[in-house]
Amino acid sequence: MATAITMEFNGATLAQYDQVIEKMGLTPGGPAPAGAISHWAAATDNGILVTDVWETREQYDAFARDQIGPFSAEAGIPEPPKVTYYDVHSYFTQGGAGA
Repeated sequence: MATAITMEFNGATLAQYDQVIEKMGLTPGGPAPAGAISHWAAATDNGILVTDVWETREQYDAFARDQIGPFSAEAGIPEPPKVTYYDVHSYFTQGGAGA
């Protein structure tokens, strides 16, 4: 089942987010990591908010453990994000819909 994830990085900046994305070898608008369906990030009053949809929670958890956590620490993000998971009922992509 597809899973949506929100990550609230208090105290983080968009510049730090950009460093993490670069360390992951990702390019905005480019291909997503295997298992990732969608991703967006925005500044908030307290830091940054990142929202993803993944094919499974397990795929996200592995990516978070292997890449998000280590690269966020390297970029100086002060604390791990507050993570919330949601079971996705449906989603839309440019190529079609999924469930």
